[in-house]
Amino acid sequence: MSGGDSQPIYLDNAATTRVDERVLAAMLPFFTEKFANPSSREHGPGRKAGGAVEAAREQAAALIGARPGEIIFTSGATESINLALKGVAWAALGQGRPAHIVISAIEHNAVRDCCKALERHGVAITIVPVDGEGRVDPDTVSAALHADTVLISVMAANNEIGTVQPVAQIAQIARARGIPFHSDATQAAGKIPLDMAAGPDLLSFSAHKMHGPKGAGALYIRSTRPRLEITPLLHGGGQERDLRPGTLNVPAIVGFGAACGLAGTGMESDMARVAGLRELLERSLLEGCPGARINGAGAARLPGITSLTLPGTDRDLLLARLPELAMASGSACLSSQGKPSHVLRAIGLDDGAARATLRLSLGRFTSRDEIERAARLIGAEAAAQALSARRGAS
Repeated sequence: MSGGDSQPIYLDNAATTRVDERVLAAMLPFFTEKFANPSSREHGPGRKAGGAVEAAREQAAALIGARPGEIIFTSGATESINLALKGVAWAALGQGRPAHIVISAIEHNAVRDCCKALERHGVAITIVPVDGEGRVDPDTVSAALHADTVLISVMAANNEIGTVQPVAQIAQIARARGIPFHSDATQAAGKIPLDMAAGPDLLSFSAHKMHGPKGAGALYIRSTRPRLEITPLLHGGGQERDLRPGTLNVPAIVGFGAACGLAGTGMESDMARVAGLRELLERSLLEGCPGARINGAGAARLPGITSLTLPGTDRDLLLARLPELAMASGSACLSSQGKPSHVLRAIGLDDGAARATLRLSLGRFTSRDEIERAARLIGAEAAAQALSARRGAS
């Protein structure tokens, strides 16, 4: 870096994104002069705050091809996932029915840990595998279903390798069997088109993955009959159709809506530019790092995520030696655990290959100059480590 105050090149947009200045501008009035409680509909300020929430609900719904009344605001995708999975399972258990949930082997820990908690309460969990590219086979999902299955949960796109899943095909299977289908769209929303007309019955997404604020998310719940039975996690207040009570975080919700609006209108141009930068980064590193490979390269992937295995390198050492770059080994939620990624294991990587794997994720504000500089830095460090490894082996 050129100076002590220089900002590193940010390549961890899959963990979180910088808030767009237009989103921040939309939020700021709701911290100050527009501070009223949106549930206070007896007076003008409360009604204005409530109107802002409903406008944001319309923006969030438009992004995924849903109806505004099908959007429940939450604190983020993790809460949305818990409301979907626990809510459906608890409703079944409360009616005295056994409950079985099917998930994929590469789900985010928000889904995995939720299922582990449900297992302790008697819910059966089946984990279906993925292929070497990280794709879920819809036929494998179908084969895992049985009479007690109350929910399928397969993410729309993976947070570590970017693989896009066959959500529409799984949705067809779920509807034919009369089983609700949930999809974690935390990484996909705002990056690829989503249309709930042919999609899942429940969908979780979050603002801070699309240049909105942290602490705001939503759960889409299909409104068509038969009505989905969901037991709320919280009680009291009646907000959000009694499914998520509590005073609404109006500034964050307004920011979420603004982020959804910007993502929807700029998706095609933004993602084409980001995909071009990702291709430049991948091409540069494949040329400069002998033996390098892209995980999930044979599948449809999100435009802004690349997972690169650089043989002969130590990922942690590489990260430590390149403070000029803000990048990660994988999911931010797992970075403190020091364990090999379950996603990389699921696609067949051994522990050695996993330790040589980086996740680089781009966003709206990533520039070509940053990508070119990052490729040079990573390539040089990877080459130095590979040379050192060869010398040590000789």
